[in-house]
Amino acid sequence: MQEGTFATSSHLAETTSAPPAWTRGDVFAPQCPTRQLLDRVGDKWSVLILTLLGGRDHRFNELKRRIGGISQKMLSQTLRTLERDGLIHREVLPTAPVTVSYRLTALGDDLIAALRQTIDWAETRMKDVLEAQRRYDSRVAEREART
Repeated sequence: MQEGTFATSSHLAETTSAPPAWTRGDVFAPQCPTRQLLDRVGDKWSVLILTLLGGRDHRFNELKRRIGGISQKMLSQTLRTLERDGLIHREVLPTAPVTVSYRLTALGDDLIAALRQTIDWAETRMKDVLEAQRRYDSRVAEREART
């Protein structure tokens, strides 16, 4: 018997069964909450919001004006989700009318460093990606023309 294990039947399940996949950080397991977090932080709206908040605090309408194409509903939903995940902080200021401001939390600050690397890569490699897409589309068009 391995040191630190129990021989009694009441503890057998504790010592022989593996913990659930999500507690081991197994992103490939279907129930792993890491998948949901990756989906969220990989979402274009989340990335854009977090990037803007990485520079300074913003009010709701500032975010709406700055992020082209986002609806008010989508901005509200994304902000709520990011707040729930602990990535941003929402502060209601007692003004007339009420002012709501958003800023990154320490957790959000950690994430933005990684996101900036990804954004920098995308901006510097976009030309290469567009060229790869053009070559692919040409090959597909040639195949379809032969059939």
